[in-house]
Amino acid sequence: MVKLFQWIYTAYSALIFAALMIILGLFIVIPLLISNHGDKVSFVFIRIWAKTWAFLSGIRFEVQGQEWIKKNTPYIFIFNHRSFIDAPILPIAIPQELRALGKKEISKIPIFSWVVGRLAVWVDRSSIESRKASLEKMIKIARGGFSVVVAPEGTRNDTSETLLPFQKGAFRLSVETKIPILPMAIIGADQIMRRGSILLSPGKVRIYFSEPLAPPTPSDTAVDEFTTKCKNRLEAMVLAHE
Repeated sequence: MVKLFQWIYTAYSALIFAALMIILGLFIVIPLLISNHGDKVSFVFIRIWAKTWAFLSGIRFEVQGQEWIKKNTPYIFIFNHRSFIDAPILPIAIPQELRALGKKEISKIPIFSWVVGRLAVWVDRSSIESRKASLEKMIKIARGGFSVVVAPEGTRNDTSETLLPFQKGAFRLSVETKIPILPMAIIGADQIMRRGSILLSPGKVRIYFSEPLAPPTPSDTAVDEFTTKCKNRLEAMVLAHE
């Protein structure tokens, strides 16, 4: 009986997610088509979509450490990726207009990919050429003054490990552009959508930001060392708050 109610709840939440995306999709996309600065308007509607969906789905948020985020300073946000619901969490927690690096598979999701694709760079992790091209696009975006958000594990963590091995793209981007890394730990998202399941449950997600990490001077070992440093920081944050 509990499982039946969870299926009903999941179907209800998915329907609300899709309906809000359809209703608000044009309000998100059109400002981006009109102006390069249209993302300010777009993110108003993105946050309306995310917050309304979360409220109607019984998902609550607690955010700590936003004082580390300076409004007009670009950052490369990294986070631990344990759940598909991370996507609506990010615009709620981060008070900036963002660009994201996303898996190519997500670009195949109807409606969602059409809307979010205006704010994302898709990458095929299995292709060296795709990874190189996506990094070049992200460098251009970051140098344009935009903050970007990256899941450095590269995919959702369905293991018992705190973090999967990190891909180096975000840290190479930081070293190239001199934009600091700002880690964020997302705690509880995997309780709302558990590993290996598509079923949802209402609950609370806690998000923690830490002090930004300035990139080192470029060298042959800079990216590797910075990747390790940032991974250690994020892992410590997750373990401290779980």
